Amino acid sequence: MKTLNVVAAIIKKDNKILATKRGYGEFTDMWEFPGGKIENNETKEEAIIREIKEELDCVIEPTKFALDLEYQYPTFYLKMSCFEAIIKEGTPKLIEHNDAKWLTKQELDSINWIPADIQIIDYLKETMRD
Repeated sequence: MKTLNVVAAIIKKDNKILATKRGYGEFTDMWEFPGGKIENNETKEEAIIREIKEELDCVIEPTKFALDLEYQYPTFYLKMSCFEAIIKEGTPKLIEHNDAKWLTKQELDSINWIPADIQIIDYLKETMRD
């Protein structure tokens, strides 16, 4: 079974996090933390900066490693490294996603997350301020 090594950004602003609605593939219309695959000879930090530039056309700064998670999907195994980040330049634009919204801690359960990202929600429930 194929293993995918990916990164995800927990982009924070004013005690809210950015959720993006997937616009393609098997999980279309489900919500996720933006990110993507790590390329050869690329650090995880470089990968998350590049992916957010490609997907949202803005520049982020990873501020803290958050967590590593693993999730078994029916057709592949996912290994994801998650970083908290802030936007350094620009405003998120919908390039690969159908929608985006800023969520408070209380709103985290209000949308339908991609299965692997539930572990990030659990992390945020423990670490975000009310």
